[in-house]
Amino acid sequence: MSFYSSVNTSYDNNELLKIIDSRTEKDVEIALSKTKLDEMDLIALLSSKADKYLDVMGELSRKITIQRFGKTIKLYTPMYLSNECINSCVYCGFNIKNKIDRISLTSKQIEDELAIILNYGIKNLLLVSGDSPKIYTDEMIVEAVQIAKKYFPYVAIEVRALDQEIYKALNNAGVDGLTMFQETYLEDEYNTFHPAGPKSDYKYRLSAPERAAKAGIRNIGLGSLLGLTDYRLEMFYLNLHTRYFMKHYPTTHISASFPRLRSSAGQFAPKYEIKDKDLYKSIFAYRLFNNDAGINISTREPQELRDRLIYLGATIMSAGSKTDPGGYSNENHNAEQFSIDDDRSVEVITSTIKSSGYEAVMKDWF
Repeated sequence: MSFYSSVNTSYDNNELLKIIDSRTEKDVEIALSKTKLDEMDLIALLSSKADKYLDVMGELSRKITIQRFGKTIKLYTPMYLSNECINSCVYCGFNIKNKIDRISLTSKQIEDELAIILNYGIKNLLLVSGDSPKIYTDEMIVEAVQIAKKYFPYVAIEVRALDQEIYKALNNAGVDGLTMFQETYLEDEYNTFHPAGPKSDYKYRLSAPERAAKAGIRNIGLGSLLGLTDYRLEMFYLNLHTRYFMKHYPTTHISASFPRLRSSAGQFAPKYEIKDKDLYKSIFAYRLFNNDAGINISTREPQELRDRLIYLGATIMSAGSKTDPGGYSNENHNAEQFSIDDDRSVEVITSTIKSSGYEAVMKDWF
């Protein structure tokens, strides 16, 4: 049984929004008094009535995170392999219709990029690629992983959805983790944002993390792109997806990201504004509902917010990020997926984590 068949078809979104809007302060207080939350508690914490309790939620999130993870922040750096893409995702800088420089790194260029990232001191790497299987093939992704594993003990991938046998080959090549954002869990709206290309297959993408877990990849990162739809619905399903994984794949470590839309080629204008308080509430509710899941805050977010979340629930952060292939060695081309916000150096981010009383984990052997 998949997440899609067991959970994602069980709810009517309009009715769900009515339930969220009907929650009371008493419902929020009941949820905050529990150590094990159910779905109705989660709904209460995502409601507008929970806004009054953000400080309480943040303190509970802080305590749970320290209990489960200690005072540590795992750092990683993304490296883009290719921005070739045949999808038409309306929000993405790699959209096939956008006029950007299209670049796919050669093996030599991968080595050059890795050498620069190694100097950062971070040994946790995320390899990222667009979706163009004829130009940047499955075999090329496997080869890139093999190259990266010569230098990095932890290598994760954020690439197109793949078949289970390809995930198995990647696992054998040394892949430690997979990041796979569903972008939106709302099936009725999914094709509005993904009108053409392989990524338009909602069910195939939604089931990709399970195929990866079955192939032996032990770290799975989930997420929803905030700004496309009502964030309360997205966060409800993201939480249920996480809990589903923890139940059915207990040896797999799950984390979640909470990316807000950033500017990119194509200039997509999001319909929904995700304010800082909405993001904090989403993260705190996630921590209270999923005590043992990681929380990833990327350089999409401003430094002030990231610095606060060091104390309030984050366990994973990116640093020194570039979002274009070859970006570490060449900053003069027009090839990025989106603009970042926190552009501080790895050294500065590491220093900030340490001055906050936390340990910056530069090498993860999990």
